[in-house]
Amino acid sequence: MSKIVNGTSIPNIPWEDRPSSGKGSDPNKEIMWRFSKNPVIPRDLTLTSNSIFNSAVVPFNGEFAGVFRCDDTTRHMDIHVGFSKDGVNWKIEDNAIKFEKTDPELPDSDYKYDPRVIWLEDRYYIIWCNGYKGPCLGTGYTYDFKKFYQIENSMMPYNRNGAFFPRKIGNNYAMYSRPSDSGHTPFGDMWYSESPDLVYWGKHRHVMGPNGGWQSTKIGAGPCPIETSEGWLVFYHGVLTSCNGFVYSFSAALMDLDKPWKVIARPKPYIICPKEIYEIAGDVPNVTFPVASLVDKDTGKVAIYYGCADTVTGLVFGKVDEIIDWVKKNKF
Repeated sequence: MSKIVNGTSIPNIPWEDRPSSGKGSDPNKEIMWRFSKNPVIPRDLTLTSNSIFNSAVVPFNGEFAGVFRCDDTTRHMDIHVGFSKDGVNWKIEDNAIKFEKTDPELPDSDYKYDPRVIWLEDRYYIIWCNGYKGPCLGTGYTYDFKKFYQIENSMMPYNRNGAFFPRKIGNNYAMYSRPSDSGHTPFGDMWYSESPDLVYWGKHRHVMGPNGGWQSTKIGAGPCPIETSEGWLVFYHGVLTSCNGFVYSFSAALMDLDKPWKVIARPKPYIICPKEIYEIAGDVPNVTFPVASLVDKDTGKVAIYYGCADTVTGLVFGKVDEIIDWVKKNKF
């Protein structure tokens, strides 16, 4: 019986079965497995893109839509809309999204990157790292992925890795984020915050911080949390500092349903770390960075889109029930 308690039926979820033999065939060894045709999104899918990675995908009208980080050949960071019938073959618009300001006094953005997208109540909300006197959390929404509206920034500088919850916690909206600094942030803990209106945020609670090994330097939320009968399933990235720089891997943790800043189980091992050539070699080597998840509530299948070496986008697959059992088995 699936542990998912709040989700969507996605019968056409991108999927590839676990390899029957060889690498990835043992669920106790590799709880999630890579798409054999990775990278699923190349770096040059738009006319001016230098790289396409750290992007968000959701089901939309029986197919799929997404908001994609596209760094252009001037190395300017912005987010573009894209569409796909199967979640694998994508058409991404050449021009960046032009947001309509809901208040004319809203400041302009110097850049936008690393978006997350979630269906919440009656629309799709987008949260991204927004350039306004440094990296803060920008927020907007769309009903149809044609018109996009920007609302107030959720968090002031310096902050990254915002991820909204798919429903209210009590009477409030909720998010994870990672306070940071103006640079590449050689530190970072996950925090939880609530808001009555998606504008004014408070009730800040520390969630968890670095904890040795692959997650010894900093951590941050990945895709928006998944509600299960065991708790909130949260995929998150962790970073270690090696003699050759940062190495980004990712894993999953379980959080309390009513108090999502309380950790139920957090594993010692990573699930995915850089080891394929498209994860090791790129503009920023040694990065596997999860940003979006598609979850079919009927089968428990999950497909995660992740950035690879800050250059291209990959897909990994797994099953929610197996991942939860693995997290509890391997917890600190």
